[in-house]
Amino acid sequence: MRRHAIAVMAKAPKAGHVKTRLVPPLSQEEAAELYRCLLLDKILQVGTLSGVDPYLAYTPPEARAQMASLATQDFTLIPQTGSDLGDRLHRLSAILLEKGHPGVIIIDSDTPTLPSTYLLDAVDRLQNRSTDLVLGPAEDGGYYLIGLKRPCRSLFDGIPWSSGAVLSETLRRASAQRLEVATLPSWFDVDTPNDLVRLRNDLATNGSSLALHTRAFLFERQAG
Repeated sequence: MRRHAIAVMAKAPKAGHVKTRLVPPLSQEEAAELYRCLLLDKILQVGTLSGVDPYLAYTPPEARAQMASLATQDFTLIPQTGSDLGDRLHRLSAILLEKGHPGVIIIDSDTPTLPSTYLLDAVDRLQNRSTDLVLGPAEDGGYYLIGLKRPCRSLFDGIPWSSGAVLSETLRRASAQRLEVATLPSWFDVDTPNDLVRLRNDLATNGSSLALHTRAFLFERQAG
């Protein structure tokens, strides 16, 4: 039986194109470097999971060489395609399911302190025959993870992305499709200056093995 796929959604870490809501307090160059560290930590986290096939879903398509330099050899690179985020998520899930994976989990790249047990729990829940959809709620009203066993465009089209209604609208549509949903514990992603302060505080009080690249960026910058 084929293994489940886990795909990390990623952008090329280019100044002025990533983590722009963190400018200020960061400069555009610092925001891009922070995002690169977040991405490296997520790749490292997913790469340590056993029993899954890891993918890096990247944009823009011409950044393949740059993204390949960030990913480990276990990752398969796949370009994101589509007119907006919803279209890209649907197309990615459909492509990976067409490859024969029994389930697909798509995650963000900016939850560096997310416990790996949550990802393993998502795989376990998706392996349950009665579960159609797995969601990892983000504290801002979105989700950091979505897992499904069959393509379902209605979960993605017309969603008010970057709003606090993403999760609730996705759940409403899942209910309309009579999908059995499993929900993971909520977590926070790093989008705003307040999130950045929270992340720094969390890393200062938690074990030194957590989010090594992000930790180094934040505390070396603070020391400088």
